[in-house]
Amino acid sequence: MEDYLKLDKQLCFSLYVLHREIMQQYRPILDDIGLTYPQYITLMALWENDGLTVNQLGDQLKLDNGTLTPLLKRLEAKNLLTRTRRKTDERVVEISLTQEGQKLKEKAACVPGQILTALNLNLEDMHALKTLSDKVFDGAQKI
Repeated sequence: MEDYLKLDKQLCFSLYVLHREIMQQYRPILDDIGLTYPQYITLMALWENDGLTVNQLGDQLKLDNGTLTPLLKRLEAKNLLTRTRRKTDERVVEISLTQEGQKLKEKAACVPGQILTALNLNLEDMHALKTLSDKVFDGAQKI
């Protein structure tokens, strides 16, 4: 059991290092389109389902409102989205892409391919890694 206390045997360390490397690879690619990684995933969620509420978006991105609200304000300041209180219930804020936010999807279309190239992965590798990642996350949520 003592061997499992070595750093190179730790799953958490391996995932930590991988996460840092992936984020380092994303940074210059996203800089070219003027986004941070959290802004990018927020826009991806909205490109898929425009008009989400803040709570729906937070659930999808696994972000709490305290993290999401400043992020949405920055995207709104960039004129990529709007935040509108629902008339029937002002506690609910709906997020909608602007035309500029919708057009940015075209620029971002190259990001997944560039990331695969930067990480030296093919589609099969990416699917296998994502499947295993989802399995670990789902298992951890059941505990």
